[in-house]
Amino acid sequence: MKKRVAVYSSSRRLPPAPVVRTQAAAPRPRKPIAWKKLRLPAAVAAGVLILMVMFILAPSQAVPPVLPPEAAAPPLTPAEAYEKIRPSVVHVRGIPVVEDAENDTKVEGNVGTGVVIVDTGIILTNLHVVYGAKGIKVTFADGTESEAEVIGERPEHDLAVLQAKELPDDLIPATIRSTSGLRPGDQVVAVGFPFGIGPSASAGVISGLKREYRSAAGKRLLTNLIQFDAAVNPGNSGGPLVTADGEVVGIVTGLLNPTEQRVFIGIGFAVPIENAAGAVGLNPF
Repeated sequence: MKKRVAVYSSSRRLPPAPVVRTQAAAPRPRKPIAWKKLRLPAAVAAGVLILMVMFILAPSQAVPPVLPPEAAAPPLTPAEAYEKIRPSVVHVRGIPVVEDAENDTKVEGNVGTGVVIVDTGIILTNLHVVYGAKGIKVTFADGTESEAEVIGERPEHDLAVLQAKELPDDLIPATIRSTSGLRPGDQVVAVGFPFGIGPSASAGVISGLKREYRSAAGKRLLTNLIQFDAAVNPGNSGGPLVTADGEVVGIVTGLLNPTEQRVFIGIGFAVPIENAAGAVGLNPF
C-alpha cells in the first residue's frame, strides 16, 4: 500500500512586508480675505441697489423738456409792446394858455409826453416840454386830468420829474430795464403824442449807442444817447422808448434834421433810462 504524499505548506513563513509609512503633507495656510479691497465695490453695489428700489417705488413724474430761452419766452410784437406800456403813458401840456389879443386866439404852451415810473404819480418827461411854464397839466391813459408840478430837474440830460396831484384809481407804472444788453438792430417802439395826436406808436430798431446831440436851439450838448429810427416828431418828447417786451430803456428827447422843418427824417435820440432813473433818485439796476 502506497503512502500518500502529504500536501502541506512549508512551516517556514516569510517575514511580513515592512509597512512604509508616509508623512502626510502639511495643509497650506489660508490667505486672509482682503476686506478693504471689497469696500468700494460693495458700496457701489449697495448704492445701485438703493437707487433701483427708489426708482421702482417712487411715483412716476413727467420731466418737462428743457426749452431754449427764445422758445420759452418769445419777444412781444410791437402791438403787444404798445399795449403793455400804454397805461403808463401820459399827455403833458404846459399852461396857462396865453391869449393873443391881436388875433383873438389862444396859443397853447409846449406839448409833449410823459411816462409814469412810480405808482405814486411820479412822471418822467423832457425838461424842454415844461421849461418856463407857469402850470402843467397831465392826462392819464384813462382820461383823468391832473395838475402837476416839477419836483426835480436834470438839465444835462434834458429831464424833468413831475408829481401829479390827482391820480387814477389803478395807476400802472412802467417797467424799466437796463440798457446794458442793448445792441444796434434790437427792436424798439416809441409811444407818444406827435403834434398832439395820440397816443401813437411807431416801431423801429436801435441804430447806435453813446451818441451826441445838440438841441435845436444849440444851447446844450447831450451825450450818451440812444439813436433809433422809430418815427418821432414834436410832441413825442418825454415819451418812452421801449423794447419789444414793452420795457422802458429810454426817454425820447430829440430828432435830428439838418433843415428847419422839425420833422422826422430817420434819426431820433433818447436818454438812457439809467440817467432818467437817477434824476428821480432811483437805482433799480
